[in-house]
Amino acid sequence: MKPETLSFFDRVYEVVRQIPYGRVTNYGAIAKYLGAARSSRLVGYAMNASHNKDVPSHRVVNRKGLLTGKHHFEGTHLMQQLLENEGVVVEDNQVQNLNEVYWDPVKELR
Repeated sequence: MKPETLSFFDRVYEVVRQIPYGRVTNYGAIAKYLGAARSSRLVGYAMNASHNKDVPSHRVVNRKGLLTGKHHFEGTHLMQQLLENEGVVVEDNQVQNLNEVYWDPVKELR
């Protein structure tokens, strides 16, 4: 399928699938990369609907590194556990080394 024929959610999933192991990005960066800079909330909706789609949605956090999507994962701390399994340090539901693990699709995929 050509990129221009994909739904917005599918385009979000394509970006999220490219986030490297042990790295995170945020909703706004994905929206900006897709040319819809003011659509970070829509990216969040896509993440909420991404389960069972082979999308590493645990790697998408808010701009401050908070695990705002954690309640959409099964179990109490699954999002945090998945990130920690990849070496990402999380304390109080926030990525601690955000500058070190941040992946910007605008810079990495252009």
